[in-house]
Amino acid sequence: MKNLNIVPFVSVDHMMKLVLSRGIETVLVELAATIEEDFKRWEMFDKTPRVASHSAEGVIELMPTSDGDVYGFKYVNGHPANMKRGFQTVTAFGVLSQVTNGYPVLISEMTILTALRTAATSALAARYLMPAGARTMAMIGNGAQSEFQALAFKAICGIEEVRLFDIDPSATGKCMANLADSGIRCRACSSGEAAVQGADIITTVTADKQYATILSDNMVGAGVHINAIGGDCPGKTELHKDILLRSDMFVEYAPQTRIEGELQQLDADHPVTEMWEVMNGSKPGRTSADQITLFDSVGFAIEDFSALRYVREQIAGTDLYQELDLLADPDTPRDLFGMLLRCEAGQKDAA
Repeated sequence: MKNLNIVPFVSVDHMMKLVLSRGIETVLVELAATIEEDFKRWEMFDKTPRVASHSAEGVIELMPTSDGDVYGFKYVNGHPANMKRGFQTVTAFGVLSQVTNGYPVLISEMTILTALRTAATSALAARYLMPAGARTMAMIGNGAQSEFQALAFKAICGIEEVRLFDIDPSATGKCMANLADSGIRCRACSSGEAAVQGADIITTVTADKQYATILSDNMVGAGVHINAIGGDCPGKTELHKDILLRSDMFVEYAPQTRIEGELQQLDADHPVTEMWEVMNGSKPGRTSADQITLFDSVGFAIEDFSALRYVREQIAGTDLYQELDLLADPDTPRDLFGMLLRCEAGQKDAA
């Protein structure tokens, strides 16, 4: 009988080895498929906006959900000033537990996994919303997310060229170097305006904790798809309000996006479509060549649930995890104190 008190733990090292063993683009495609599966059974899940603790420096959040069989949550932070201090802006870990007894069945790093699931979600949404024949993407913000986004759009949407801009030229240089052997044509641009020229898709992925205008209204022409995924929170936006008013807006979970997405700039009843409705065919995605579609993505717990579910399936039968002695296992459930006494006796015998 399997020891239910031992919990698989996927470390950063294990996650990297898992991703590299399958191939980054393969993982992105498979993650997108898993997320799509779960979005198509959206109504089975518990849904709530993330639980956030805000401070002057950033935010720490919990993102919980359950499909009635398995419960999952992610712990994640967002601290924009971290980069200047030598820390990651975003770090995360996640847990899956069995609903029937509450026992954890997986603990995993989610800093790398969040980057992968965010990119997979972006490209999955774009597959439904982008203009036909899209091959060029502008990416404004070339930090930790940028390479994952580029590879996801290549693997899932067929993007061939990425036009890059960041206010920090070294970030653009880093991104171009990392993608040198990816098969993507990368072009460094001198401004956001230059980056969006000729682009079918515009991705904004910045992390400043402020109202900002990364895209102004005159930068967005008819027919483009906008993938607005920067680190969102109340008081943090990237797009000029007029762009939103010209666009058909698509979100993950509207009650959360209205709090912390681009959508916070608009009236509380401004119409949006949740992506699960597009994926199950109950509402349309792109309907015309001139339509501006906007995926106002803030990340949602079901995506993390899907990513953890994917990892749990992939590590089965491998050595890409370690076993954690995480849960107390007394001889009888009511004798937790006796477990301490037996440990004490064992230590005395060993001495």
